[in-house]
Amino acid sequence: MLEQEKKFINQAQKGNKEAFSLLYGHYLPAIYRYIFFKVSKQEEAEDITHEVFLSAWQNMKGYKYKGLPFSSWLYQIARNAVIDFYRTSKKTVQIEMANEEFIKIPSHDPEILNAKMELEKIKRTIALLKPEYQNVLIMRLIEELPHSEIATALGKSEGAVRLIQHRALKELKSLYNETTNGKDIKEV
Repeated sequence: MLEQEKKFINQAQKGNKEAFSLLYGHYLPAIYRYIFFKVSKQEEAEDITHEVFLSAWQNMKGYKYKGLPFSSWLYQIARNAVIDFYRTSKKTVQIEMANEEFIKIPSHDPEILNAKMELEKIKRTIALLKPEYQNVLIMRLIEELPHSEIATALGKSEGAVRLIQHRALKELKSLYNETTNGKDIKEV
């Protein structure tokens, strides 16, 4: 969370471009990474990211602080923008094309998939999951967002997000095992 975030939000809601610029600079990498992971093409991810922050700026006066990071609202806008992108483009996700430099998987977190899993296999396997499962896994495991922030971004309860995460991990494990000739992965 950005230090003094609430102050910057209040100033941005009053039209202060510099305050919004600080929010933009802080959250741009994470929102771009999330979108890039969903669309897998740099130009499209850049365009959608631009739309997300433009929409956020245009709707700042309607933003209501609920005790969660500003990024919860941005992820919600980003999720909707990605849905709109696929609704209008009817293109398929090519997640295996994702550039590894935009995807961070810290090996020290006990909730992260086994470090020995190959990133390419994981990306291909995640692409096989339904979009709701993809969203939760990307936000939780790649972006390391707390369940509360994911719940806000997806418009669900924390319990529902935990259940979706559990089901998504179970399906991910099953699909991964199928694609790796039955080699088992450790529970996360």
